[in-house]
Amino acid sequence: MTARKYSVESLASRIESSLQPMLQNGGFRLNYEIVDSDPADDDFETPDVVVKFSGPDVDLLLENRAELLLALEQLVMEMLRMPSEDHSKLSFDANDYRLLRIEELRLSAVTAAEKVKRTGVPFRFNPMNSRERRVIHLALRSETAVRSESLGFGPTRQVVVYPAGMASLPEPPRSEMRSDGPPRRPHGGGGGGGGDRRPRSGPPRRRR
Repeated sequence: MTARKYSVESLASRIESSLQPMLQNGGFRLNYEIVDSDPADDDFETPDVVVKFSGPDVDLLLENRAELLLALEQLVMEMLRMPSEDHSKLSFDANDYRLLRIEELRLSAVTAAEKVKRTGVPFRFNPMNSRERRVIHLALRSETAVRSESLGFGPTRQVVVYPAGMASLPEPPRSEMRSDGPPRRPHGGGGGGGGDRRPRSGPPRRRR
């Protein structure tokens, strides 16, 4: 097992000092707890620390493919000055969004691989972040008839699944990135786990 780089003890107070003002200023009715993640049965996503949200406004976090949840996660990581290679070590979650999303990506990868085997034509997923691209690559690592690569730039970067012997597509101009990937993401799902728990709550409650 890989040794943990982060823990609740090392991160909780720093996460709270970054996250709490954002929730207060936004008027969100949210509670959260910061926990050490349990070891996962697979290696699709292995965060050290998970911030788990609950409360009346959880649905807002999960709207538009969990756009707000992921934005809060990214902002906090930037404020903590976490290097990009460590971004997978901190995960924000609500209503098990991560777990269901990983399973959706895994199934999408299998479906894409079967299509590529059948047609011999590369399959391009919709653009996704580096953490989700990693899930696709890991889901296809044991395939011998197909291979996967990332293509594109920044927020338009996407995974392409190729027949094993086919050359890679050229990098397209940034303005011409397109996608024809699998169905839209459902709400819900997400990793995280138990471990040492340190409850935290959002506004309007104040720390004593």
